[in-house]
Amino acid sequence: MNQRIHHLLKKLLIFILFIIVIYSIFTVYYSIKDRFYSRKSYKYEKKIKTKTNNDEQIVETVPAILSKYPDRIIKPNTFKNLPWYFKDGLQEPNKAEVDPTTGVRISRLWPEEKKGGDRIEEQLMFIPPNYQYENAPMKKILLYNGISDWMVDIGQSEFLSNDCPVNRCTILTKTKLIYSMDAVLFLGGFYDPLYEKLLKKNSKQIWILVFLQSAYYWRFDDVRNDMINWTATYRHDSDIVIPYGRWAYFDPSVTQVEQLNMNYSLNKTKQVAMIVSNCNTDNKRLLYAKELSKYISVDVYGPCEGYTKCRYDNFLQILDQDYKFYLAFESSNCIDYVTEKFFIGGLQHNVLPVVMGGRREDYERMAPRRSYLHVDDYESPIQLAEYLKQLDANDDLYNEYFRWKGTGEFIDTKFFCRLCALLHDDDAPIKHYRDLDRWWRPPNVCDHSTKWLKPPPVE
Repeated sequence: MNQRIHHLLKKLLIFILFIIVIYSIFTVYYSIKDRFYSRKSYKYEKKIKTKTNNDEQIVETVPAILSKYPDRIIKPNTFKNLPWYFKDGLQEPNKAEVDPTTGVRISRLWPEEKKGGDRIEEQLMFIPPNYQYENAPMKKILLYNGISDWMVDIGQSEFLSNDCPVNRCTILTKTKLIYSMDAVLFLGGFYDPLYEKLLKKNSKQIWILVFLQSAYYWRFDDVRNDMINWTATYRHDSDIVIPYGRWAYFDPSVTQVEQLNMNYSLNKTKQVAMIVSNCNTDNKRLLYAKELSKYISVDVYGPCEGYTKCRYDNFLQILDQDYKFYLAFESSNCIDYVTEKFFIGGLQHNVLPVVMGGRREDYERMAPRRSYLHVDDYESPIQLAEYLKQLDANDDLYNEYFRWKGTGEFIDTKFFCRLCALLHDDDAPIKHYRDLDRWWRPPNVCDHSTKWLKPPPVE
């Protein structure tokens, strides 16, 4: 009997010790976790306060650039102190300055504050003047359409893993919590979740439309007035601009550099290439290519009848190896509508893009200087063909269009970092879109003309 009691007491003691060990492990784990998140939130404030020498913050990026592009002449000490959103950037933003007279922050972040630009870099470098870092309120962001199309995680990790200067935000997906959210994101379209329930929208919430399709193919005339507060699209007058690609110069005063011993036409035996998936578009891009092919060799790839079928990744490889020119033609000619056809298929390969889609001024705003040709600069396909043949025959002239390489990089525009910073902006304008479709599709938002088409012969 005593032996049995002794055995039970021994088991009880082991169980108690096990509980103590497990409790200790969890206590240590959560203590470390709390310190980790605290350090991440406090990171920028601490570094700003401990700066003692501006020279310590200078980042010399020339060696890294020269290691990638050894044949390029770049003056020493040209690119210093790159912002944090560059690949090698370490310069962190300070809190935004405040106008002493008005008490309003000076940063220009919204379309009403800076017309004509996309404000992406201003938003990336923005920390609100009164932001309290780890003591700032946690802004809750609801992805109303779910998380599958966003490629992000629930919670705060998206903001911490990207080292967002303003990271006191968290992502959620439970739609039943909509009334407690600070922001609600509608991706790819809008459906009012409160309409059938006859409920009113929380006036303190920010409802955001996130949309990347062409204005030609999509309308918003069924969206009730005043439902959307902010827009996030490719348009430069959106509240948060989400471009298909974004170029940024290391130094805006250096847009061209010499390309010694680099011939981008070397071993390229073919002239013009194009790939399409939509065979019938409003801007008649295939008809333009067909007209162009009467005067210069044009190879079209895609599923359309009579053309060579080819996977996109295989096409890019062929393009890089064999072709000098690439028709980066969009499916519609609409303001700011410039997609990966230009940024990935064109600029990120050693080929000269010929563009159709956005207006001249749209490409000038978003592309490196002298990195493309725009069809609107030529009265007709025959005039464009004549210039392409001139470039094809003159390597020096052709290589002039590659002098932008090495002067900057394509940056990650970090949508969620910018969103979090703007949600903490006390000076954000109180706004809503009275008529969303009128903003999205104003007169002449898309150009339906085909000025280059020859008139039919008069009988």
